Amino acid sequence: MNAILKPIAFLLIIFAAYLVKRAGLFRARDYRVMQVIVFDFTLPAAIIVSFATNPHHISMLLISAFAFVCALVPLPLTFLVTRRKPAADRAFLMLNASGFNVGNFCFPVLQAFMGPSALVTAAMFDIGNSIMVSAGTNVMTTSLLHIDMSRPITEQHAGNAPVLPYRRPTDRDARRMARRAKYRSIAKGFLTSVPFDVYMLMLIVMFTGVHIPAFIPTLLNPVADANSFCSVFMVGMLMDLPHSAKDARDVAVVLGWRLPLGVLFALVAWFALPFDAGVRKAVVMLSLAPTAVFSTLFTDRVLGNAKLAGFTLATSAIIAIALMTGVNMLIPA
Repeated sequence: MNAILKPIAFLLIIFAAYLVKRAGLFRARDYRVMQVIVFDFTLPAAIIVSFATNPHHISMLLISAFAFVCALVPLPLTFLVTRRKPAADRAFLMLNASGFNVGNFCFPVLQAFMGPSALVTAAMFDIGNSIMVSAGTNVMTTSLLHIDMSRPITEQHAGNAPVLPYRRPTDRDARRMARRAKYRSIAKGFLTSVPFDVYMLMLIVMFTGVHIPAFIPTLLNPVADANSFCSVFMVGMLMDLPHSAKDARDVAVVLGWRLPLGVLFALVAWFALPFDAGVRKAVVMLSLAPTAVFSTLFTDRVLGNAKLAGFTLATSAIIAIALMTGVNMLIPA
């Protein structure tokens, strides 16, 4: 019964948040307050508690490498297949078809289905995934499409061209300054991501064998426990219905890429990863995760369309709950 009630509870939280927003109790941008709470407080606390209370073996870095490859592969694929599409359409697909919503979505779902021990696998998976979703996806998308990262594409006269016009600076100093600006932007993307920084700190702890004092997870447990509700509630706050048939098609295209690739990654995880059934089952679920919350952030910066990315996230989250529930019921562990 719990296997059915738990995903229903998550769906109810998503729809409750959406209805509360539609009722006018939240303003359009209030989801950013919840983003700060989740990204800077509840998710980092959940990561630290996971590392402090469960053993993380170095061999599980293979899961991190697997997640990095899974988050990377959709980018060049979508770039090549959509080479005749307008740059704005390509950017939306590339930003939303790759990467996984692990800390904000899979942490609470996996914990509900498989218990706290599953967070070990989820954390190791998210280390590789975070390299892409924290900054890598945005950097690759904007670089491949020649989009200026400092302003929306609507201000760059893209038109229907598949790639924005690009003029390489002829002056050596100008090229050096452009490279430095890009490197600073990349470094800022990683360093200002609190979950990514916490993961790197936990990796250092894991490699050096430093013991995390018992009082730390005790202090952080109340914050970590709030991650489930806050994360799922934030998905509902981000949700907004498409405003046109084109918006609906754009979302359908993203889902049309994510679902087959997610199933493919899940099959590879189950049959190829050298871990026990419980770990492989968790990675299968993680491979079916919805779009990353960072995708809404980068879609907002590049296209100024966070609402459509939020609807994509909410839709893919509902599908993911159904798929992960099926995996939990069908695969013993």
